[in-house]
Amino acid sequence: MSEPATVQGPRFRREVTMRPTRQIRAPRHDTADRPFIVIWEATRACPLACRHCRAEAVPGRNPGELSTAEARDLMEQVAAFGAPPPLFVITGGDPFQRPDLFDLVRHGTRLGLPVSVSPSGTPTLTAENLAGLKEAGARAISLSLDGSTERVHDGFRGAEGVFGWTLDAWHAAHELGLKVQINTTVSGHNLADLAEIVRVVHAMKALTWSAFLLVPTGRGRLLPGLDPHQVEDVLNFVYDAGAHIPARTTEAHHFRRVVLQREILRRRGADHVTVLGLGPLYTSLRRRLAELDLPVRRARRTPMDVGSARGFVFVSHLGAVHPSGFLPAAAGDVRRERLTDVYRSSPLFTGLRDPGNLTGRCGACEFRTVCGGSRSRALAVHGDPYAEEPWCAYSPGAFPYQDDLASVLADPECLR
Repeated sequence: MSEPATVQGPRFRREVTMRPTRQIRAPRHDTADRPFIVIWEATRACPLACRHCRAEAVPGRNPGELSTAEARDLMEQVAAFGAPPPLFVITGGDPFQRPDLFDLVRHGTRLGLPVSVSPSGTPTLTAENLAGLKEAGARAISLSLDGSTERVHDGFRGAEGVFGWTLDAWHAAHELGLKVQINTTVSGHNLADLAEIVRVVHAMKALTWSAFLLVPTGRGRLLPGLDPHQVEDVLNFVYDAGAHIPARTTEAHHFRRVVLQREILRRRGADHVTVLGLGPLYTSLRRRLAELDLPVRRARRTPMDVGSARGFVFVSHLGAVHPSGFLPAAAGDVRRERLTDVYRSSPLFTGLRDPGNLTGRCGACEFRTVCGGSRSRALAVHGDPYAEEPWCAYSPGAFPYQDDLASVLADPECLR
């Protein structure tokens, strides 16, 4: 019989029971040898003007984009990593701006790649186009939902109608049998709306929900960031939401720290609100989540131990190889070098895989081997990809149950 996980707050206490799981998952292969996921930015063309856009998308396609033949070659380079092949995600801009998209999905599928597509919420996001992706062999799509209402979402996306197109595409994808991941950019515009977004994600049965912490790059440089204490509140809320929907994070590597902390505190019967010093944002979000009274999942979705250059690689529309789409430093070019060589041997990639290179609080932190902070945000804020995570409030050594933590980190069953 599983132990009850206690969710607590100043004015509520609720018992939920979930099947115990490993706290952190790691890929089954060595991430120094092959990535877990490869993301290719097929184009930067997109009719939207999203306030946070990493790609600073523009209406027209760049003539320097990888050609159809070069894109096929890229997929062959990805397949050359060997079995099991990395996940291959085609993103943008708006991938539907490429007329060869279906052909490329079909080619990747023939190579044995698990191909997914991340379309934009534009008029191209039709049931017909989604059916074309399904027929070509795509396994899943990801859609962005940055608000639970048209007002919040469309205001952030800079165009009217995006919310409706997104929900219509979500329904169409379900009918076609395509899996759907929902991504939510967390910024000041939707902090109070996060519980309602969880409600929508649950109602529409998304495969997973990823809370993405804004990285101040591209147009995102113009948006106000969160302070580290708000981030702690959000990450602990995402942990709570994981009892009801399959929740994860993007560019929030310290979520893995939060997961380990919460599991240890659960075993200790300690009040996480007090021990972790959570604030009013967490209290209000957690209270609203409790009011929704969503059913409890049998098991929690555990986070994957993957990060920039460590299981993750991004290829730009021009062929440049980056540790992440939000980390603009390039390590190579797939037109001139093989992706396998860049990933395995370039100084930037090998350097980012070594936690001993981290500086500041990240370098001193006992969680550095399972967290390491966002290297993208470190570069964007400090100008150094090895600097400390600027949106983390944790002080190394502050967690009160260090012996418990050492035991968890030493247990391969907890980290594999």
